[in-house]
Amino acid sequence: MKPTASHPSRRAFLRRFPVSAGLALAFPGLAGATAVARAQGDREDLSLWYDKPAGAWVEALPVGNGRLGAMVFGRAAQERLQLNEDMLFAGGPYDPNNPAAMAALPKVRALLDAGNYAEATALASSALMARPIKQMPYGAAGDLLIDVDGLSGAAGYRRTLDLDTAIATTRFANGRVRHLREAFASAPDDVIVLRFEAAGGTLDLGIGYRHPGRVKYGEKTPNGVPWDHREGLALDTRPATLSIKPDGAGALLIEGRNEAAEGIPGALRYAVRVLAVGDGAIAVEGERLRVRGGTNVTLLVAAATSYVSFVDVDGDPVAAVRARTAAARGKPYARLKADHVRGHQALFRRLSIRLGAAPVARATDARIAAVGTAEDPGLAALYVQYARYLLMSSSRPGSQPANLQGLWNEGTNPPWGSKYTININTQMNYWPAEAANLGECTEPLLRMVEDLARTGAATAWRMYRARGWVAHHNTDLWRAAAPIDGPNWGMWPCGGAWLCKTLWDHYEYAPDAAFLRRIWPLLQGAALFFVDTLVDDQGGRGLVTSPSISPENQHSKGFALCAGPAMDRQIVRDLFGWTIAAHKLLGEPDAAFAATLEDKRARLAPDRVGAQGQLQEWLEDWDARAPEQRHRHVSHLYGVYPSEQINVRDTPALAAAARVTLDTRGDKSTGWATAWRLALWARLGDGERAHAILLGLLGPERTYPNMFDAHPPFQIDGNFGGTAGILEMIVQSWGGEIRLLPALPRAWPEGALNGVRARGGVELDVTWADGRLRAVALRGRPGASVRLRSGARLVDVVLDGAGRARLDGDLARRA
Repeated sequence: MKPTASHPSRRAFLRRFPVSAGLALAFPGLAGATAVARAQGDREDLSLWYDKPAGAWVEALPVGNGRLGAMVFGRAAQERLQLNEDMLFAGGPYDPNNPAAMAALPKVRALLDAGNYAEATALASSALMARPIKQMPYGAAGDLLIDVDGLSGAAGYRRTLDLDTAIATTRFANGRVRHLREAFASAPDDVIVLRFEAAGGTLDLGIGYRHPGRVKYGEKTPNGVPWDHREGLALDTRPATLSIKPDGAGALLIEGRNEAAEGIPGALRYAVRVLAVGDGAIAVEGERLRVRGGTNVTLLVAAATSYVSFVDVDGDPVAAVRARTAAARGKPYARLKADHVRGHQALFRRLSIRLGAAPVARATDARIAAVGTAEDPGLAALYVQYARYLLMSSSRPGSQPANLQGLWNEGTNPPWGSKYTININTQMNYWPAEAANLGECTEPLLRMVEDLARTGAATAWRMYRARGWVAHHNTDLWRAAAPIDGPNWGMWPCGGAWLCKTLWDHYEYAPDAAFLRRIWPLLQGAALFFVDTLVDDQGGRGLVTSPSISPENQHSKGFALCAGPAMDRQIVRDLFGWTIAAHKLLGEPDAAFAATLEDKRARLAPDRVGAQGQLQEWLEDWDARAPEQRHRHVSHLYGVYPSEQINVRDTPALAAAARVTLDTRGDKSTGWATAWRLALWARLGDGERAHAILLGLLGPERTYPNMFDAHPPFQIDGNFGGTAGILEMIVQSWGGEIRLLPALPRAWPEGALNGVRARGGVELDVTWADGRLRAVALRGRPGASVRLRSGARLVDVVLDGAGRARLDGDLARRA
């Protein structure tokens, strides 16, 4: 796709919406977001810190500007800066649609209707799956290895990640020389900056580049959990396409090509440029930079690929990295740092959270190791702010969306391709975005959905002969929309529809007519697909999807394929509801289309309660005989969270059935699945159960030393889902009302949450003490009516002419 007025190139987008001007201007509906007072200093803990360098990759500290990221190891004698660029996927533009699919589809449906799951699965495997059957993985951009000559020790060692400034710092002393390093990924200047200073001495550095290879994953972690990340990369043969050469005074230029995968040739060129600036003697010696005799040196690192869009790979990465490093060189270090901090704090300082008293004075890895044995409510607050930092660092306007690992990936063989798994994981990445006051960070997902509406239209027509668009359970940089991996995983048509929830949530949290107009064709197209593909259940129970699965779960040994799983019906019910609402709000003239949606929505098969009192996962009552009773996915509880179809106020019987399901599934699972259970129990109002699950998520089995979520291995969705769950424990926004402290556990008797957002464009400051609400302050549109619930008390509040209101713990107005 060539850039157009409605789909500008990334470079044009960033020219229109410069990050340094504040990201509130980059996404409709949030330009008026208000910065809130922060509880800093001895009240809010905003620092990860350690008393030793990183060993394994999951001990290093992440920095990122949305597009460009690095892991900082903080090693004294040889610093390692592991690099990522968010478009560096394998392969190139390709068409995954299976030409045999359309003819086979009615046969698969007929076999499912007859209960012949084995034959239906075999036919779906041979005729419905994408070609190739796997998508393209995300790759790393290599390592910078910086050797520091002459070091004999590192006394007083400390490395930190300051979330408020987004700077990773390393400090130590070698004799009388005091070393300071600062690393950050600048959004205003689109470079990674690594600063070395030596007080009382000089620096001699050797800087080289290491091509990425395949990661060596350890068999077991120290606590017995598999899939840990281990130090070092396999020493793959250096590719012939790699070039490392001087590029002017004090600069190295690395050029290469991405990898082929699954028979799809690599089509991208990439470039990394490293420019050294300082007061010492700087020279290029072969394939290395050398710095001798300086007291300070600043490394400016830029990376880019030739990716323009999912059909255009003709960009110029060399020109891009030269331009970015040259522009950054024109600024003194103090200004680079100040511009970076200013741009970061414009977003980050919107929200503060305090749980309990002063922070625990222990290193972060020690705090994680002590979870469950020592009280540390502040760790949960730090977890929230760390997730906000990670979302800002991996998803900014103009970047790619946050992938399975956000932005940070060590090698060329990431787990599950580190792409976009859209049967839960990508959506979970954005669960906290709106409430955590980072709505702009969803903009990359909007653009991905706009791309998928194009590729998914081809899949919808060629596979289903349906209008509109569809995406199944995974996608990649090339926006593949066909089902992959195999029928038991990929034959699920609701991935695109679920992505639309993130877009609708953004509209509800920040109502804006222009944004609604932009997402209207996406909602309309997603709904049209189901208008054309829903079928009548053979038992007369309503409209259903077929073929489908309840994501990744089998209803009988070996078989997942079915018709009408609960999650599909819930997602389609939501999608039709959003589309009907948008149709009305925009005054769209096609009344027949809206009537069709109303009719089909009413005819969707309803949720059902099974013989064990559980919410049925499938249309049939198969739950008790499913092979995995404690399966990681709880797909049929989508209706509880993130949806609100099933809730404690309006559907208490179904909410009770959801509790039975959760009891059966258990509280311990993979990282992201544990986070989903946390959010579900919070939505159901059980703060003690939610808190117990949170402790499991925060502890060493599910949180690495650098606070990355341990699936294991690392997946970032657990960080984001866990944060959404924590915020749900304090403030919920659904069903036309805002619920205050709906699932507050006894472990958090006092605290404050300032700057949290709710539906309707409302921002809140909430404080509590002795487990009871003390005060709430509201900000929003002047004259807006807001319904608040605290315990059994329900009040309606009208915001004043300044768009404000303040109430005490009894929800009575305060002067």
